[in-house]
Amino acid sequence: MSPSTNTVPTGPILAAPPPWNTKATMYLIPFWTSSKTAANLPQKAYHPLEYQSSFSSPQASGKPLGGLSMVQIIRYHETPVGPYDELILCPGTFEYPLPDDQASSTKKKTGKAMRITRIYVSQKYTCSNGRKLWNLPKHLAKFTWSTPDPSNPNVQTLRVYPHDHTTPYDPTESTPSTTPLFKCTLKMIPYLPSFPFSNRWLPRLWIDVTLVQPPLPENSQASQEELPGTGEEWVKMGGYEQVSKKCKLMWADMDQREEGEGGKEEGNFFPGLKRWNLAVVMQDGEANFVDGERWAAPRHTL
Repeated sequence: MSPSTNTVPTGPILAAPPPWNTKATMYLIPFWTSSKTAANLPQKAYHPLEYQSSFSSPQASGKPLGGLSMVQIIRYHETPVGPYDELILCPGTFEYPLPDDQASSTKKKTGKAMRITRIYVSQKYTCSNGRKLWNLPKHLAKFTWSTPDPSNPNVQTLRVYPHDHTTPYDPTESTPSTTPLFKCTLKMIPYLPSFPFSNRWLPRLWIDVTLVQPPLPENSQASQEELPGTGEEWVKMGGYEQVSKKCKLMWADMDQREEGEGGKEEGNFFPGLKRWNLAVVMQDGEANFVDGERWAAPRHTL
């Protein structure tokens, strides 16, 4: 596992148009969001900025439906904007308003697709570009990786310290929290062979990994100008690919307690995630992203 990609960006943010062809190590932790949980998503499903906007509104941006969900931890080694770490929360499928022309031709007002509701990255360049290009609700965080047992490098613990989680909340998001929002220990399962995998195979199993993202609000107070809004445009990402010839199974220990803490419940970062979860690590992988399909906010309502 590579060293931390936390950096202190100093240069201006420049546009990095798609396609993005990247090299990365990807940790995929699937789980299930029930329809009951989807109907009452916890506030932590969203960053405070998006939570207070139409991004989280079922009336404006579509009803959460639940289903196959995902936490992803990605360590990008090569990208158009440099290396960075990323944490993704995708709590299943959501309804979304079809473009007006599709709604007219199909007599349907809504479609269904997966949605990323919260995402953290370790540098500002991908934060700004990800928001502008694909409506991904990226925010900054500090990522720290540690090896609990130096004699066993196949066990790594990640802690993520968001810039939005300080107390009291600082709208400039200029510094990371002193306590992590997310903690996960990744443990390789020994003796199992590696195998190839691509998310492009999933539609053959009737699993649609298309993402449809609502418009994003702007935070003009952001200290690094990394939080632009996206007006009224929706974005459909149907062409992204995650592929690796060297995948392995792992255990993801989601115990959120820190040493010395008493009453914090184990394994409850998000409903549906228990303490122990089977995960896949995609080593020496590639993640490729093309330009998304865009449309203005539909005139019809959900």
